[in-house]
Amino acid sequence: MNLDNVVALAYFVGWKLVRALPEKFAYACFKWIGRITLRRNAVPIQRLRSNLSRVCPAKDSAAMDQLMVEAVSSYMRYWCDTFRSPDWSQSRIESSVTVTREELLTAPMRDGRGVVIALPHAGNWDHAGSYFCGMGFKLVTVAERLKPEALFKKFLEYRQNMGMEVLALDTRSMATLMQRARDGALIALVADRDLSRSGIDVNFFGYPARMPAGPALLAVRTGIPLVTAFVSYTATGIHVEFNSVAIPENGTDSERVAQVVQTCADHFAQGIARAPQDWHMLQRIWIDGDFQERNV
Repeated sequence: MNLDNVVALAYFVGWKLVRALPEKFAYACFKWIGRITLRRNAVPIQRLRSNLSRVCPAKDSAAMDQLMVEAVSSYMRYWCDTFRSPDWSQSRIESSVTVTREELLTAPMRDGRGVVIALPHAGNWDHAGSYFCGMGFKLVTVAERLKPEALFKKFLEYRQNMGMEVLALDTRSMATLMQRARDGALIALVADRDLSRSGIDVNFFGYPARMPAGPALLAVRTGIPLVTAFVSYTATGIHVEFNSVAIPENGTDSERVAQVVQTCADHFAQGIARAPQDWHMLQRIWIDGDFQERNV
């Protein structure tokens, strides 16, 4: 059995085993796994600490150590949620979500207009997505293909069972999203990292980064509203904060897209600054220093 198949098997076993455990025990196990992961300090954990040190530059070493405990605990909570949430009732989902400025999403959708949501890797957007699907909204998103294929199909099935339409990220996905936008769909796109040549340069916490143009392109070319969302954990579930993004009327499409992506970056930064422990960015985000551009 090759490594990809071993990884897939581990996920499949986890999905079954974690759902069978008593809830408190399951979350306690993931917290314990988080403590071990933190002590081992592998490259992703080192990257998370580096990222958070830019988000919270005033924290000393002891305060950063505590933030890392909270951040890894939040990340482990996300994974335990992922394994267990297929068994959650709709009433549990509804009662465990609070929202600020929900009308930015619901008002246009109820008028038959599409909305595009840009969000960072924070909290648990699948939980939020399930909440809005429960309102009867058609939610469309995009997923990067994972290896092995069986694992990608499992995550695809997981989101489809919530009521989402999930498009594989490829050269055809943007055209499909444009059509879904015109058809009045709710389109949710994770948009805080794109290190490819097509990424848009932004200032993020005072340093250069790149973020995807997709949400801005959809809004500029179709005229549908664009909002940002920041999802953070609460004691009993999640909180979603929406903010509207103004679309510039003047300039070329490229200039307008660049302005919109920077506004999204600013909104992400505001949310991350308030709840840095819930920003699950274990990969490179900034492009200064020894950055090597990807040729994709």
